[in-house]
Formats: sequence, structure tokens, C-alpha cells
Amino acid sequence: MATLKCAIELKIADTIESHGSSMTLSQLSSALNCSSSLLYRILRFLVHRGIFKQEITDENLISYAQTPLSRLLASSSNNSMAPFLLLESNPVMLAPWHGLSARIKGGIGETPFEAAHGKDVWSFAAADPTHNTVINDAMSCTARVLTVPAILEDCPDIFEGVGSLVDVGGGNGTSLNMIVKACPWIKGINFDLPHVISSSQEYIGVQHVGGNMFDSIPKADAAFIMWVLHDWDDETCIKILKNCRDAIPEKTGKVIIVEAIIEEKEENNLSDVGLMLDMVMMAHTNGGKERTAKEWGYVLHQAGFTRHTITPIRAVHSIIQGFL
Repeated sequence: MATLKCAIELKIADTIESHGSSMTLSQLSSALNCSSSLLYRILRFLVHRGIFKQEITDENLISYAQTPLSRLLASSSNNSMAPFLLLESNPVMLAPWHGLSARIKGGIGETPFEAAHGKDVWSFAAADPTHNTVINDAMSCTARVLTVPAILEDCPDIFEGVGSLVDVGGGNGTSLNMIVKACPWIKGINFDLPHVISSSQEYIGVQHVGGNMFDSIPKADAAFIMWVLHDWDDETCIKILKNCRDAIPEKTGKVIIVEAIIEEKEENNLSDVGLMLDMVMMAHTNGGKERTAKEWGYVLHQAGFTRHTITPIRAVHSIIQGFL
């Protein structure tokens, strides 16, 4: 992770992309104004990991070229994952990991994040506009590059018949904007804390509403909640879902949850990511966790949803629809 952070901060991918073709070590070190010997060692590692690739020039020199993975590191790209990688390698987010063992020994009490920073992750973001922007940019890029395209391609029918959609904890509105663009019949309500909404840009068909999901949620035909519930324990999840239930029509309403589902017996890249995210929840939240299908069924039932469906998509997340 630290090496990827270094590559992003040096703008290696951006520099090769703007050059228009592969670049030699000499060209890169000159363009980046950095040590060629140290840059070589960084590139050697990144090439070995398949992030960049080597090519041979007409002059029989080694040059470095882009790959689909390296393009994800280019901050100038619309498909950049750089904001998410910069969040996870940010000193604010790394510090809690050093207190994880103490949390496990103690069982309950303050989280590693609280031990490191004196407040929980949301209070910290509310008090620090710079970190708040880092979080919002990271969530936006994962939605824009990975999750929302997979939802729209694999499950477009989930939005059929939905005239209004409230995105609960929708951040700066990136996800809802993409959904409304693909489904222009939907009236979008982007709902999040006031300090999040205050820095959100305007989108056609999307209304930003500030508030607290623990109090109440704006009414709509359906509630959409992506990568939010895993931040909370079961009791709190049930409370949020009950507020979602109160916000939607009793007979036709539904909640659309986008979260990872842990399959403990499966071994593949996506299940590995889900288990890794569960470790992140342990370090950064008080009670947050990734859940199995059975655990999702439990919180939905306790919140008053009579049935639910689970649909995998081409992402670490799945679509969970809860019906009244």
C-alpha cells in the first residue's frame, strides 16, 4: 500500500499517460525530478506486481508503460482509484491498526480509531474538512469506478417502478447521480450529514438533504443504502433499517442494500476482499462488521422486512433487497 501511495504521489501513471507512450528511466526521473536509482527500485517492484510493464525501445533501452492497473493510479483519469488508495494509506487511517491487538484483548470499549485520535471516525471527519474531503473522494471513486457500474449492468431492473429514491448516507451524491442519469424517471434524494452535504456539488435530478439517519429519513418509493450498514453493529443496523422502513410505502416500498457478503467456505479474490474489509471495520468502527447472508437476513427480519433477495454482482458487493 505504501508503494502505491508513493507511485500516486509521484504521479508516475499520470506522467506516462500524458507522455503518450512508454518512458525510459532517464525520461521518467527527469520528468518527475527524482532520484533515478530510487525510482528504478520502485518501478522494479511495481512491474513485478504487474502494475506497470516493461517494454524495449527501438534503441534497445528498457522503458515503462501503462497497464489497466496502473491507469487506476492516475489521478487525472475518470476511472482513478487513487483517492481510495490514498485514504487507506493516510496516516489518520493507518494509526488505528497499531491499537488493534489492544482492542481484541479488551473486547469492548473505545475503538482503535478513538484510541488513536480521541474521537470516532465520523466526529473526526466532521471536525476536519480536509479529512472529510479525503473520505468523500474515496467513497466517490469506488462508487464511480466499481460498484455503481456493476449495479447498473447486472441489476438494472431493481430500479424499475421506483419514482423516487433516497440514498441514505449517500456522501457527495456521486452514486445517486449515476443512477438518476441511467434511470432519468427517478427523483433522487441524496441524504447525509449536513457537513457532508455542504460540500456536495449540484446534480440534475438530485436533491441534497442534510440530516441524521438515526432520527429520520426522507420519504421515497425506495431507500438505497450502500456501504453504510457495515459500519455499525446489529442493534444500530436494525435502527437504521427501521427508519428506512418508515420512509417507504408500506405495500410497495423496498430497501436496496449494497454490501459485501461473507462466504466463509469460499476461497476467491472477492471473498478475500470481504474478509479484509472486515478487518478494516474492526480497526475503524465500534461494532461494524461484514456479514454473512444469514446475518443480513437476521437484521432485516428484526427491522420488520418480511422477505429479502440477494443478488451477486461483478464486485465485492452484492445487492440485498428487503421487502415489507
